[in-house]
Amino acid sequence: MLERPPLSLYVHIPWCIRKCPYCDFNSHQQRTTLPEAGYVAALIDDLHHEADSRDEDDDRKLDSVFIGGGTPSLFSASAIADMLSAAEKTIGFNEDIEITLEANPGAAEATRFADYRKAGVNRLSIGIQSFQDDKLKSLGRVHDGREAMAAVEACRKAGFDNFNLDLMHGLIQQSVDDGLRDLERAVGFSPTHLSWYQLTIEPNTEFHSRPPVLPDDSTIGSLQENGMQLLEDAGLHRYEVSAYAKPGLESRHNLNYWRFGDYLGVGAGAHGKYTCLPAKGVTRNRKRKQPEAYMAADINRCAEQQRVSIEERPFEFLMNALRLKEGFTKQDFEKRTGVTFSHIGKKVEYLSSQGLLTTSDGRITTTEHGFRVLNSLLEEFLEIDRG
Repeated sequence: MLERPPLSLYVHIPWCIRKCPYCDFNSHQQRTTLPEAGYVAALIDDLHHEADSRDEDDDRKLDSVFIGGGTPSLFSASAIADMLSAAEKTIGFNEDIEITLEANPGAAEATRFADYRKAGVNRLSIGIQSFQDDKLKSLGRVHDGREAMAAVEACRKAGFDNFNLDLMHGLIQQSVDDGLRDLERAVGFSPTHLSWYQLTIEPNTEFHSRPPVLPDDSTIGSLQENGMQLLEDAGLHRYEVSAYAKPGLESRHNLNYWRFGDYLGVGAGAHGKYTCLPAKGVTRNRKRKQPEAYMAADINRCAEQQRVSIEERPFEFLMNALRLKEGFTKQDFEKRTGVTFSHIGKKVEYLSSQGLLTTSDGRITTTEHGFRVLNSLLEEFLEIDRG
């Protein structure tokens, strides 16, 4: 029943020019010259270890690569090319592979966009967050609105016809009009993908220790409603809670995450998930978080590895699949988890009767009301395992 899903690769580059006050990712402020060569060597060594750890009969090639951070665009194009070349030689690329690199709008980084394309990157994800100077300053970003617009133009000039823009809403002193102006500016560049998500205060961040005053629920609700309509009118359909895309240009890498696919993770703090058919199991691992420890050649780079029990798999699957507008089928659930659909069947019926889920043409999807209370909806499934 359990089957191998598509395989992706996540590469983490952990350095930033400055740590943003809202960021809870594994990122570290650049204080000295980056150890680019040493880190790429560690990535390639890690990649070989991941390849050697797979099942002997696992001949899957990579369907997508996502180079995230931190700020990966602090690394040179030659470093990115070396890493991608090693990945292709070690595991292999599917013919139509999607290769995404996260980039920030700093002027020095934008000049590298054409070189990244030559290195094999075919999709950029640019961390705009806002086009308004006062909002960017309050977020601790190192670029301004002019640089944000210049970066998008540089992306297009470099030949990227598939790119994502990251935008945040619910920002400090942000009005509905402010938020809609950011969206209008973004869609004016005709991106193929937009990530539009609400600023949240996460533990272990500067904003958590000194919380800013954010817009009230009424303002955020009005902005979301009007913003989603604006994006729909611009041809960017919502396919996940915070993701919008032109038809056929959804992020394949993120879709693989949300569909409970497999992904290898290399780099400081990177996570991975792997389906092992001989053992009929699913495992997760995490690499050492500190870059210095990760690069050390005489230690195991894996900080943690654990088996995802058969009891845990249904909730992990649903936690991702129910974020998608496409939902899932009974067959999807069984192939990814190795658990029969009857395990959640009655709960699906109950939540459908409450207007939170719906079933049509064999697909189980979250309703608009369900999206608004998604955390509570997921809690209902967690109760199955607790019971």
